[in-house]
Amino acid sequence: MATNKNSQAWAETKNRCRLNEADIQMAKELGMTPKSLIKNIPAPNQKWKAPVKVWIRDLYEEKFSRAQTVKHVLREDIKRKVVKQEKPSDSEDWINEEDLPF
Repeated sequence: MATNKNSQAWAETKNRCRLNEADIQMAKELGMTPKSLIKNIPAPNQKWKAPVKVWIRDLYEEKFSRAQTVKHVLREDIKRKVVKQEKPSDSEDWINEEDLPF
């Protein structure tokens, strides 16, 4: 029961703070709770305050002296790669077997 409430709290935090899985993992490693993250969402009049996502990343980098990188792959890039692979080779690239030295 407690784990269900905890997972619901992390899901709510993910939505309200606009976090991804890597940001949530960093926050957990830092020992933060969902409530503490929600409390640190900057209000409109707090322009000096960094968004929660940036704040977590800065704290993580400061504490562990390394940045956790996440490689984003766009679906369009994947489609482009597939289209390029399916493209038949040009006749100019083709070499006659008689021209091969071996």
